[in-house]
Amino acid sequence: MVDLVKYIVTGLVTKPEEVSVTRVDAKDGYTIRVQVAPDDMGKIIGRQGRIAKAIRTVVKGKSAATGEKVTVEIV
Repeated sequence: MVDLVKYIVTGLVTKPEEVSVTRVDAKDGYTIRVQVAPDDMGKIIGRQGRIAKAIRTVVKGKSAATGEKVTVEIV
């Protein structure tokens, strides 16, 4: 799942070398934490959060298929 998010985010930013995607485990699932360069933050969030919402929707669909509880956090 982390690779999927990294693939999506890397394709959206202008500085792909500064993309950091990490997995943080929790008791009921895990969180995927995404960090990008400050200049690219707007590209990941999008207008009114549309791109961030789309990324979360893709992850939610994939996690439902695997039975995991995954959330995406953009830092």
